[in-house]
Formats: sequence, C-alpha cells, structure tokens
Amino acid sequence: QVQLVESGGGLVQAGGSLRLSCAASGRTFSFYVMGWFRQAPGKEREFVAAISRSGGSTSYADSVKGRFTCSRDNAKNTVYLQMNSLTPADTAVYYCAAASTITLVISWGQYDYWGQGTQVTVSS
Repeated sequence: QVQLVESGGGLVQAGGSLRLSCAASGRTFSFYVMGWFRQAPGKEREFVAAISRSGGSTSYADSVKGRFTCSRDNAKNTVYLQMNSLTPADTAVYYCAAASTITLVISWGQYDYWGQGTQVTVSS
C-alpha cells in the first residue's frame, strides 16, 4: 500500500506559478513510477506528467509541455509539479498517482494508488 497526499494547490492569476507536492508513505517510494493527472468540472481525468522511478525520464501532455516540470526526491518520498505560465484552462483538481511499473505510463488505468487531489484555480 502507498498513501499519497497532495498539497500546494490554490488560486493564482493567469501567468502565475504554483508548485504542487505529493508526499508518499508506505512502501518504497522509488519502486513506483509517479504521475500527475487533472480533472476539470464536466471533463474526464487527463494525463499531465509522469516521471520514472529514478527521476531520469519524464513525459508530459502536449498541453503543458514547456510550462510544467515534474521532479521527484526519493530521499524525501516526494514528487513535485512545478507549473508556470498558468492559464484558466489549467483549472482543475490535480491528482498524483503511483504505478508499480518499470516504464513510464500515461494511462490513468495503469496507476495503482491515488491521492485525494488538490484544487488549482487560475483566474483570468
């Protein structure tokens, strides 16, 4: 079992930045590929970013590429999502997730554990 707790969400103006954190507890954090997903009202949950177990590889949705950066600190059992140049289209509940896989995965169905989510609201 892995427990995930997100933090860092909030209200920000367009063009601003936020840094989300996801703290993990339970089984060895470095065994898991970590991902970030988001879900806006009335929309399906969508992939945002994923990072390999070592942190050496990342994958991003086209909509956030160049603006968001995913990183992890295995010593602190934490994964981060730095979000820059935010727009109202980024407004959503953001979830972190853990997948017991070797390769990066972008499908939410391949993730085993989920956090409770943190709200990000970007005002225009």
